[in-house]
Amino acid sequence: MAHQDTIRVGITQGDINGIGYEVIIKTLMEPHMLEICTPVIYGSPKVAAYHRKALNIEGVSFNHVRHAGEAHPKRINIINCVDDNIRVELGKSTREAGEASFNALDAACTDLEKGLIDVLVTAPINKDNIQSEQFHFPGHTEYLAQRFKADNYLMLMVSETMKMGVVTTHLPLSEVSKHITKENILSKLRIIARTLQQDFTIPRPRIAVFGLNPHAGDNGLLGKEENDIILPAIIQAKKEGIIALGPFPADGFFGSEDYRKYDAILAMYHDQGLIPFKLTSFEHGVNYTAGLPVIRTSPAHGTAYAIAGEDKASPESFRQAMFLAIDVYKSRMLYQEISKNPLKSYHFNSNQADETINIEEEDIQL
Repeated sequence: MAHQDTIRVGITQGDINGIGYEVIIKTLMEPHMLEICTPVIYGSPKVAAYHRKALNIEGVSFNHVRHAGEAHPKRINIINCVDDNIRVELGKSTREAGEASFNALDAACTDLEKGLIDVLVTAPINKDNIQSEQFHFPGHTEYLAQRFKADNYLMLMVSETMKMGVVTTHLPLSEVSKHITKENILSKLRIIARTLQQDFTIPRPRIAVFGLNPHAGDNGLLGKEENDIILPAIIQAKKEGIIALGPFPADGFFGSEDYRKYDAILAMYHDQGLIPFKLTSFEHGVNYTAGLPVIRTSPAHGTAYAIAGEDKASPESFRQAMFLAIDVYKSRMLYQEISKNPLKSYHFNSNQADETINIEEEDIQL
């Protein structure tokens, strides 16, 4: 990543029949956005104009460019990635829209690989209509992990209230327990710890770990995973210098507002983590893919077909996704600079050989 006057933010259009363009346009209408970044939309000038008209938005113009290298730093740049005959059918899931969302994502990833953009912000896709020979993944996260060759990655939901990671993401609930292994938990804890240091400039992050079962197993009465798998993973993480505490019962953890004491939380499965996250942070929450060599964020909401084209969508989550991508880029640059100075890098490294972390009784919830 080279130094730029402004950070080049690649934005994928997502599903053209949802609220993607609405939240993109509303976010980029704000004058200060063009002061802090150079936006490059991967989509369609025709579709963007359609949504602008449907929303009755004036005073927004798009700078059509053939590739990101032509992007103007003070304009809303857009690259055409779809057939000009494409039809917008607001609120409907169509095969055409799925193809268009993939083509935009593919083009943006290619430019990210080439270094023509610095970060990626993705508008919501429909995870059903995007499926094809080229895209056979549960969502953006898994596609990007394969595209950028990341074996260890994590969906991290981020807001001012909390940062929430999950051990398992898009899996049927019936399959979750077989994926709760010591190594999987350790892998996610390592990613969170490094991400908090590198991408969020938190030198000594504290991470809360949930149990899998009600009451975190109730000392084996309601399940063995806490004693046999989760606790050993936490102890090993501590030996590696990671401040991981738990396992905590998820319900009591939020009921007592203990989440405010930690820099991040690791839940065991999707709904265990995302229900409380979206309850507290739906409007301004951001989905961040941790563990990638590139920076990618997205809003925490979906396509919202029901309100597409009605000027009802809040751009707040997308705006925060833009801000987070920019902030993480700056944090990584700072981290790289500090890492070059051995006197300063100590403060960003939680895995120091001479540091030991005591495992105290109050840390262990069993």
